[in-house]
Amino acid sequence: MVRIEWRNRVALLTIDNPPLNLLKAAVRAALLAAIRTAAASDPERIVITGAGKAFVAGADAREFGDAPIEPHLNDVLREIAQLSVPTIAAINGSALGGGLEIALACRCRVAAPSARLGLPEVTLGVVPGAGGTQRLPRIVGIPHALDMIVHGRLLSAREAHDIGLVDSVASDPVAAALGMDRNQLDTMLVADRRPAPAAHPDAVSAIARDAARRARGQKAPERALELVAGSTDWDLDVGMNREREAFLELRGSDQAKALRHIFFAERAASTRSCYPRPDRPIERAIVVGGGNMGASIAYALARASITVTLVEMDAQRAADARRRFSGLVEQGTKKGVLTEKEANSISSLTNVVVGLENLGAADIAIEAVFENFAVKKAIFAALGDNLPPSTILATNTSYLDVDLLAESVPEPARFLGLHFFSPAHVMKLLEIVRGGRTAPETLGVGIALARMLGKVPVVAGVCDGFIGNRILTRYRQTADILLAEGATPSSIDAAMRGFGMAMGPYEAQDMSGLDIAYANRQRQRLDGRADARMLPILECLVEEHGRLGRKSMAGWYDYDDAGRLRPSALVEDLIVAISAKEGFARRTLSEAQIVDRIITSMIVEACLILEEGIAASTQDIDLVLVHGYGFPRWRGGLMYHADTLTPACVVARITEFSSADPLGWRVPSLITNLVRDARSFADA
Repeated sequence: MVRIEWRNRVALLTIDNPPLNLLKAAVRAALLAAIRTAAASDPERIVITGAGKAFVAGADAREFGDAPIEPHLNDVLREIAQLSVPTIAAINGSALGGGLEIALACRCRVAAPSARLGLPEVTLGVVPGAGGTQRLPRIVGIPHALDMIVHGRLLSAREAHDIGLVDSVASDPVAAALGMDRNQLDTMLVADRRPAPAAHPDAVSAIARDAARRARGQKAPERALELVAGSTDWDLDVGMNREREAFLELRGSDQAKALRHIFFAERAASTRSCYPRPDRPIERAIVVGGGNMGASIAYALARASITVTLVEMDAQRAADARRRFSGLVEQGTKKGVLTEKEANSISSLTNVVVGLENLGAADIAIEAVFENFAVKKAIFAALGDNLPPSTILATNTSYLDVDLLAESVPEPARFLGLHFFSPAHVMKLLEIVRGGRTAPETLGVGIALARMLGKVPVVAGVCDGFIGNRILTRYRQTADILLAEGATPSSIDAAMRGFGMAMGPYEAQDMSGLDIAYANRQRQRLDGRADARMLPILECLVEEHGRLGRKSMAGWYDYDDAGRLRPSALVEDLIVAISAKEGFARRTLSEAQIVDRIITSMIVEACLILEEGIAASTQDIDLVLVHGYGFPRWRGGLMYHADTLTPACVVARITEFSSADPLGWRVPSLITNLVRDARSFADA
């Protein structure tokens, strides 16, 4: 697993555990043995690199649930750091977690231009465990170390060079390491022999505030900050021991277990093999609709090197679509996400046209217009007439019946839903909707496209709202009933943020627009799907007061000119009046009562979705809620969280809530069966 080659008096150690060279126990043992063998042969220098496209992409997370196995990585790295012979990390690819810690223990670091470097352990609920929090600050200083470790930020080779993390960037890092001047090497100090970094209280305070905002409720970022900040005062050995204690404590925590669950669920989703791979690459795409969503989808496709035709229905709309697309490219350049060369390439790959005629050949056509069934149906009828039979046709609908839309195309087998989340170039989730007549090969194209775009694919069946929006509807219905019982928009939003949601339901609805929620309610009423218990608060806000959310400076909240929200006396008076009219006796509700009711209602809806075969697994539901709806990642997703409660506890809650609201609560048979068989939600 670690090869030793001799290039004159230079020992070249190559870590070879494909595909990512993960540091499982056998690899650590092989690396330690290779280091000792090489050092015993009086080398002029030792160069460490990785086989294939990775240097070392970190520890093997599958071992985190087991008892630690010797040799521990920090012991291996201590031997590397204490060698008198110069050591060079030739970073040929990803150097993440333990991989970067290997490089930090070396005297010198040379990286390939394509290399990515980082200590992302906080994303798995732990801190670096082999010296990262102590060696990195000694090399790059406190501010940069805090940014990388507390936020789990990954750097390009150039960024790493700019902050002094790598000493040089070379197209062939091994050749550069072999040819490095010995006198230059002799002037370099390994991190262990460098002085403690200078204190930066302002940087610590700023990162602490940012971490509190970004990582509400998470333990690992807080502990990482303490360890990095402490490196200014501690001897290296003291800091290393404290880091190791924190790592071992955190890796067995509930949060770390939940984060590992999501990590492995993401891996499974990205490597799904149950659907056929496309027999040809996806090279050309058509996007119909150049609004915010359509332009964002086109931008995401072009970034994946797909040639895009963005279609609008008239010249003015086409000009607006071109402006939106160009704005996304400009924004990406300003933020440093795109180089000038990449921006030019993306722009050259995208053409904006008027009309659905003469579109030419395409591998896939995606409709991304507003949620109007008749309009979408007409678009697909035209696409079916104008495109070759080999073109996959996809709708970006959030709620509409994919099977009914499929009736408007000549071959429903090549029709599917691709539910992108806004903004499409940022959000990682792609719900791939399987119609009743969608061919497996068509689903395979959807999954392949998700991979090309770097998204997490989840296959859903056909129902109103698919997986995510159906659960979201139940979430909002429950929140509205809590309003009638005595809560306020601000108390519900605060409770859900306290639980860990990115936003509460009412501030989120204000951001997306009350007109969108209103239109969806009207559609549900026309379809006969509206909840009979739904209170007309939203309708009153839109119809009588014209409150549409942030876009009108008034929705569930009032907004000042700077966009700051504040509770609305008008809205709260309206809630009280409608509650009284509907016969509700209002009372004070605690945060725990609000959270318990909302989360339990979401679990119930998720179980119904599983019973109906809309979702294939509880893992898929977890991925949808985490990546599409701001469910706290550190809770593992909705169904993982349900298992921390236990099925029996969920039944007890439903029984309690049904005593006051028998129409709104019943125990799904899936949960009844889990309790009877003493199984978990993960077994469902």
